[in-house]
Amino acid sequence: MTWLEQLAVFGAGIAAGGINTIVGSGTLITFPVLLAFGLPPVTANVSNTIGLVPGSISGVHGYRRELAGQRERLLRFGTASLLGGITGAILLLTLPADAFKAIVPVLIIAALVLVVVQPRLSRWVKLRRENGDSPAPKHGGPILFVAIFATGIYGGYFGAAQGVLLMGLLGVFVHEDMQRLNGIKNVLAMLVNGVAAVIFIVIADVDWRAVLLIALGSIIGGQLGAKMGRRMPPTALRAVIVVVGLIAVVRLLMT
Repeated sequence: MTWLEQLAVFGAGIAAGGINTIVGSGTLITFPVLLAFGLPPVTANVSNTIGLVPGSISGVHGYRRELAGQRERLLRFGTASLLGGITGAILLLTLPADAFKAIVPVLIIAALVLVVVQPRLSRWVKLRRENGDSPAPKHGGPILFVAIFATGIYGGYFGAAQGVLLMGLLGVFVHEDMQRLNGIKNVLAMLVNGVAAVIFIVIADVDWRAVLLIALGSIIGGQLGAKMGRRMPPTALRAVIVVVGLIAVVRLLMT
């Protein structure tokens, strides 16, 4: 990569770290950038996952106050995320590379749909709470555990909009302040990315220069997202994510 390309990857890491802390979908920024600079799709995905782990840790640290008193939830949901992340990472490394190229455009489009419908989903969750529907089981019950496990599989395999999906699930099944749920979301995404990263480091082909650039950028982005991200216009943020995601789909389909 040229110096300008390395700067672009670093900048994408900052954006992804901030977006992941606020809502999720940061992979839809960094993954297309790595593809554009010539990395093979699986290598780009693996390097991106490893690089975003420090940003996830940074985001969790930024939300540490919201995590107070949620130890039991974190242990329960974290177990599901870890198991799912391991499963997804193994699937990525065992399925043929052609399968990844065929599946990922579908996953990106699904992730973009989640990004677009998230405001409507959030409104539905709010109305559900205001209408006083029957209380959910403590910590969401077994259905939420299985759903978080399935989300972990998706996150370990690819992971774009994993945070959006987690926030939707937590908002529906757990009666709690949304900022506290966002703190949980950050921890779960960190666990999935972290366990997948460990597996990738041991087994997969990694572009360590891309990892370093994304890692440095995502650490900065994680702190910015935790402190100032709520001031960003959500519509503009979603528009950027959708545009970049569509570019990634076109790029994958043309290679």
